[in-house]
Amino acid sequence: MSLDIARLVAFSGISTTELQISVASSNISNADTKGYTRKTANQVADVTGGIGTGVSITGISSTVDKLLLKSLIGANSDLGAADTTNSYLTQLQQLFGSASTSGTSTTGTSLANSLASLESALSSLASSPSSVSLQSAAVSALDDFASQLRSTSSGVQTLRGNADKDIASSVQSVNDDLKQIADLNVEIRKMAASGQSTADLEDERNSALQDLSSYMNVSYYTASNGDLQVYTSSGRALVDSSAHTLSYTASANVSASSSFSGIMVDGVDVTSQITSGKIGSLITLRDDTLPAVQTQLDQLASQLKSALNSITEGASAVPPPTTLTGTAGVSSTTALSASGTVRIAVADQSGNLVSYQDLDLSSYATVGDLVTALNGISGVSASIDSSGHLSISATSSSNGIAINDMTSAIGGGGFSGYFGMNDLVTGTGASNFAVNSSILSGAAGLPTGTLDSSATLTTGSQVLTSGSATIINKLYDKLTGSTSFSSAGGLSATTGSFADYAAAIVANVASKASQASSAYTAKSTAQSSYASSLSSQSGVNIDEETARLSSLQNKYAAASQLISVINSMFSSLLTAVQST
Repeated sequence: MSLDIARLVAFSGISTTELQISVASSNISNADTKGYTRKTANQVADVTGGIGTGVSITGISSTVDKLLLKSLIGANSDLGAADTTNSYLTQLQQLFGSASTSGTSTTGTSLANSLASLESALSSLASSPSSVSLQSAAVSALDDFASQLRSTSSGVQTLRGNADKDIASSVQSVNDDLKQIADLNVEIRKMAASGQSTADLEDERNSALQDLSSYMNVSYYTASNGDLQVYTSSGRALVDSSAHTLSYTASANVSASSSFSGIMVDGVDVTSQITSGKIGSLITLRDDTLPAVQTQLDQLASQLKSALNSITEGASAVPPPTTLTGTAGVSSTTALSASGTVRIAVADQSGNLVSYQDLDLSSYATVGDLVTALNGISGVSASIDSSGHLSISATSSSNGIAINDMTSAIGGGGFSGYFGMNDLVTGTGASNFAVNSSILSGAAGLPTGTLDSSATLTTGSQVLTSGSATIINKLYDKLTGSTSFSSAGGLSATTGSFADYAAAIVANVASKASQASSAYTAKSTAQSSYASSLSSQSGVNIDEETARLSSLQNKYAAASQLISVINSMFSSLLTAVQST
């Protein structure tokens, strides 16, 4: 081998080693950079005519286990879903509060505890049904429960609204990742075409893919031209030759009856294809989990309303209210298919009879006919108000109206039930469950008395008394007695008191929150395991890189020494030639 060739070999060794030192230094510097993988300068021997002529670097690459990466991508989607579900159900559990009972005392903030407080207030009132302060306490306890029920319902819908907004923001994050992957595909093709290393760009692309997978489940593969192509679970392209971004608009207001637009890609609704990741979890929470809880609350509200009103509709406050207004919507032309009699009485503030009349309901074809008959009773004025409710008033402000349903039958109930007279609570569900505004404002008292049902009544005689605990005991028995609840929102059909059912709702939410927490822990452990395995396989080990750097420094020194020796030999040869 000539000295020229030897020197070229030595120089190639130095050049190659310098590049390897640079790569090792970069590895050490980026050891903590998220998504960075260990780079290797690929060295090969240069051979000409069967003789080694040095070494060269064919490229800089990183080795990423594709199966580990795919497992990590799937684990990211699972963790994104579990994390989101855990976060929302934790908030839901906090919304419902906690329940704790001990003997006759109750503590906690749950709906069950509020119902227990109402039971206690009614029990106290039953011992002194004419006590104004105890009546006020019972109304206050019912109002507290109603307020908490409305607040809880509102909180559920707020969480649904938050989930919907989070879907919109997550879609934007997905689009950012898709665009980044598409842009990196272009850069990688350019770099590869010019013979430059694409390893760092591939790291960035894999990081974008991992971030994307935390938002939604995707499938992907690397095409022959080096492009990373990404698809939905059903094969809808998200990245091919370009990015196909998602579009979604969050609803301005969310209620129990809200419906939502779909997540679109190229005009196609892909909502059902997103089953995991943060967005998949948010869709499930918004459309299934939270509405199921709302359904349970609505059943509690509707059954409680029906139970309480079925008792108070046949009762009367003492003294009787000047005006009774129904809650059912009617008009003067509404057909009235009714039978039996209803007693309408005017009584003074002491419950003494001023006037009354028993109306034969079968005589009236429409609600308008009934209103006409009501106006024919001495001291009574009746009308359909602007809200479509039947209103019956005493013509004198010193008197009031009392009703006894007697044998009346309309629409499967009595007169009071059909028109919603003497309702203790109003509302169509948990979102608007409330104590009757007239009772809450004090315009009417708590219905604790019953209009005398004797065959005939005598003017001036007492026909209303507040001293009986009959109505209060019925209310208490309805609350604490056995009621059948149908299956709702995943909660099985059950029989028990209203407090029992409320406690079952709270327990169901707590159970779901606990399961979500356990699932998050399990998914987090699995994701960490895959991430650790991938890091061990393709990440930077500083100790190994430091040792490698030391070895490369020795190689560099040896190559430098070789060049020095060759230069010395050249000098000696030149001196020998010059001396001849």
